[in-house]
Amino acid sequence: MQAILALEDGRIFRGKGFGARVERSGEVVFNTSLTGYQEIFTDPSYAGQIVVLTNPHIGNYGTTPSDAEASKPYIEGLVTREFSPISSNWRSSEVADEYLERNGVPVIAEIDTRAVVRHLRANGVMRGVIAIGEALDEAALVAKAKSIKKMDGTDLASVVSTKVAYSWDDSEPKNQTGDKLLTAALDPGQKQMHVVAYDFGIKQNILRMLTRENCRVTVVPARTPAEDVLAMQPDGVFFSNGPGDPEPLDYAIENVQKIKGKAPIFGICLGHQIFGLALGGKTYKLKFGHHGGNHPIMNHQTGKVEITAQNHNYNVDPDSLPADVERTHTNLNDQTLAGLKHKTDPMFSVQYHPEASPGPHDSHYLFKDFRKMMEEWKDGTPR
Repeated sequence: MQAILALEDGRIFRGKGFGARVERSGEVVFNTSLTGYQEIFTDPSYAGQIVVLTNPHIGNYGTTPSDAEASKPYIEGLVTREFSPISSNWRSSEVADEYLERNGVPVIAEIDTRAVVRHLRANGVMRGVIAIGEALDEAALVAKAKSIKKMDGTDLASVVSTKVAYSWDDSEPKNQTGDKLLTAALDPGQKQMHVVAYDFGIKQNILRMLTRENCRVTVVPARTPAEDVLAMQPDGVFFSNGPGDPEPLDYAIENVQKIKGKAPIFGICLGHQIFGLALGGKTYKLKFGHHGGNHPIMNHQTGKVEITAQNHNYNVDPDSLPADVERTHTNLNDQTLAGLKHKTDPMFSVQYHPEASPGPHDSHYLFKDFRKMMEEWKDGTPR
């Protein structure tokens, strides 16, 4: 069946439709990962976005509940060169086409995704519409793309966040990594730490990585007051990844300011941007964002380069941060800020995803650093 991707600047891409036969709209971004398409589908950080995958062949290994980062896909639509109608993997429980159709996600395939990516790189991310059907009105679709609410100034984190607090049960098989290549976790005989995690669109592998460090994790809604979190007497507080613009999240920024200095805190992606704003910095939107599993990051504390997975459209301006904030990591592709820590209070954050699954394991040490920070805070020893 015919499918069209219409962009707000009038550019039209024609292809073949798969997945759900529906019309969906959103901000169009591209991801350069070579594998892990199901994790991309189910990453809540992609809420409100249509994703173009640069890897040309998608769907060949099907889908499985074990690879999901959330209970459902959050992408608005999928754009790919080839979309496999079959799956060839012993772990697969459902063909990708059926999985996306069941969850209401349209797919446009058999188009030149290189042309789409070059267009976005040259002109920046833009709003778009995917439509599947016969005799589609291209002009009407372009008009719809222009009318879509822009992501700037939009709070999507509270939309995708859990509505009620819950405890993450790491004893359930679906909550275990199953990754044989992971480095050994800490000795389970060591004292368990209690981490309260703010859910702005949290990925399940973050929760798995925290429990690997012998942490008991309580997940709370995005708008939970800091007073309620501190009343739980956590050993540490985690601020998660999530979609959209960080600037409208006044409640989250205020919570960081209230918790800062009262408990160790660690932030990833959107959590990192919230930290930057809470510390007095500013954020800005990147031209086409960072989305992929091969971004080189310089760790200024070790002098080593880490290969990382990233998924964000906004960034913290390092020149806007006060003198008591230290720059710890830099993205070597464009020299943007990729990590920070406070010089006196126990808090640090990174702009990338150290829990990437699948993806590079170079940055798993950050979860151990968080564990160490909590231990030192609990013991009263200096950082």
